[in-house]
Amino acid sequence: MKLKGGEQESSDRSEGAKGKMTISLALVALISAFGSSFQYGYNVSVINSPAPYMQDFYNQTYLDRTGKPMNSAFQTLLWSLTVSMFPLGGFFGSLLVYPMVNNCGRKGTLLINNLFSISAAILMGTSELAKTFEAIIISRFIMGIYAGLASNVVPMFLGEMSPRNLRGATGIIPQLFITVGILVAQILGLNSILGNVEGWPVLLGLTGIPSLIQLLTLPFFPESPRYLLLQKGNEEQARQALQRLRGCDDVDDEIEEMFQEGQSEKEEGQFSVLSLCTFRGLRWQLISIIVMMMGQQLSGVNAVFYYADRIFESAGVQSSSIQYVTVSIGAINVVMTLLAVFIVESLGRRILLLAGFLLCCASCAVLTLALNLQTTVSWMSYLSIACVILYIIGHAIGASPVPFVMITEMFLQSSRPAAFMVGGSVHWLSNFTVGLVFLYMEAGLGPYSFLIFCAICLATALYIFFIVPETKNKTFMEINRIMAKRNKVEIQENKEELKDFCAVPGGLQERTMSFSSQL
Repeated sequence: MKLKGGEQESSDRSEGAKGKMTISLALVALISAFGSSFQYGYNVSVINSPAPYMQDFYNQTYLDRTGKPMNSAFQTLLWSLTVSMFPLGGFFGSLLVYPMVNNCGRKGTLLINNLFSISAAILMGTSELAKTFEAIIISRFIMGIYAGLASNVVPMFLGEMSPRNLRGATGIIPQLFITVGILVAQILGLNSILGNVEGWPVLLGLTGIPSLIQLLTLPFFPESPRYLLLQKGNEEQARQALQRLRGCDDVDDEIEEMFQEGQSEKEEGQFSVLSLCTFRGLRWQLISIIVMMMGQQLSGVNAVFYYADRIFESAGVQSSSIQYVTVSIGAINVVMTLLAVFIVESLGRRILLLAGFLLCCASCAVLTLALNLQTTVSWMSYLSIACVILYIIGHAIGASPVPFVMITEMFLQSSRPAAFMVGGSVHWLSNFTVGLVFLYMEAGLGPYSFLIFCAICLATALYIFFIVPETKNKTFMEINRIMAKRNKVEIQENKEELKDFCAVPGGLQERTMSFSSQL
């Protein structure tokens, strides 16, 4: 009976706490995602089209300096550094997440992070004029640090600001802008626009514009209310931030829920990465984000894009038209991620994760068969194209966007920064590893490389099916209780104080002072 009553109370509270997408929340989501996440996607893709012209610049600069042409081995090394510095910087950026979000806040971290992007954009945009290819390599590393911070802080920031019934949708908006960034870089990188010998420095330098816009506009929006209340102990600012984000004055339910969260975790204090890794009460949450992040990057998405050009060529697409086909694949990626924004709250996180990874798994299996038979069976090349499109759809609806949403939802305020640092580091290290290893895999295994990706997708889907709970429309505390059962630990809650909240006027302010003194 007690359990049913608790469930009924939770359901009633859920109905009452449902929020709407206000103008303030929509604007802060768009500004933070455009100013930060967009550039992650843009810089993933921006050097693909102008690569031959950039390599010519490297060679010409070396020739002007030394009087002799660059040998091919050294040129390959320099270009490999140009490509790999971005994910390597991303890893180091992820390591900065924990100290920066705790000391500077979520909004403060995003604003400071813009300085990395603007400085890198200036260096890249003027590199040809200054005749220095080293500036491009250093800038790629700086942009990686920027992307490593942005890819973790934006989902955390938006997840903490959103009402629970919109948390999944706003959590996917950063990934949507990553795909938009990839698409914009592909379009601007067309030979007829900026992907040519005169335009490539401008193409690289444009990355500073979104940062400049964010730097000028984000200060006018509130900081994360959870950060203000649970980490700074400032109820008044947290209440004002919530009222502005929700578009109403009555935010007591959400303030109460935050205090519930604060009371349950005040004994543990703020988690470091080491304490997160050794704390039994968060064991399955930690394993889950590591598995999902590894699955996201090791599922072969980079390999599929790598193979895409030759797959289209074998299907009879002319070399001059392949750029436009690549843009169309980028557009499909954007459309399907946009679809995920609208369906994640109705279908839930588990369904999208399972559907995404299983679709990627099936696509990789059939793609292996199609690539092996396309020289003997004429229509197999068209099946290969279908597999590439289905794979992109699978990754866009589940494998790419949802893991970052899950990090926000599976951890409470005290452990979330450390969790994002771990998840982000795994994300970028896996990205770097695939870039390093795939060319060797492709040389040794050929199309059979995709069977390895198929197995990784299947293993990730099985783990999600058996271990990862549905978090749709649940408070952070309700999710924490579900995971506590799996971790076989009990959650300590001060129920008397929570009852006092309802009975005593001004109880919230008194508990704020008490809670602040605990921090």
